[in-house]
Amino acid sequence: MLKKFIIVLAIIVAIPFITALFIKKDYQVERVIVINQPVNEVFDYVKHLKNQDNFSKWASMDPNMQKTYRGTDATVGFVSAWASDNPDVGVGEQEIKSITPGKRIDYELRFLSPFQATEPAYMTTVTVGDNQTEVRWGFSGHMDYPMNLMFLFMDFEAMIGADLQQGLDTLKVLLEKPSQP
Repeated sequence: MLKKFIIVLAIIVAIPFITALFIKKDYQVERVIVINQPVNEVFDYVKHLKNQDNFSKWASMDPNMQKTYRGTDATVGFVSAWASDNPDVGVGEQEIKSITPGKRIDYELRFLSPFQATEPAYMTTVTVGDNQTEVRWGFSGHMDYPMNLMFLFMDFEAMIGADLQQGLDTLKVLLEKPSQP
């Protein structure tokens, strides 16, 4: 009887680990918006990491978040770091890895707490009409085996996508606001 119990228990414990072998480990999220401003104005705004504090959902989640900066904003190597007691914000930093003027900024996100991960992110700008710019904000991630099992229970693409879209919606409002005289 004990032997059967141990076999059943071993099977129950093994099922999630076996399942995780067949679940994806990577995800990609991208959201898009069109902003009624010329590409140079939009790009000049989004290339500054400090400006993300004005439109990123994550920056608004903790008004008491500690922010520190290293380097010259809007240049390769600039780092924006944050520390928050809010577990949805946590501790981490973002570094500008490359810039294609007027077109693309690539970042490296380094999450330190409540979990550790290093993931790439980017923003692109493209002219789509007279004084209209398409902005794409993308993020990709990876979860090692067996943590990738979480993909069965959480839709990271939808969760992160909603946050990216909220940020882009806020960015559109900011950049389309009439200038103050």
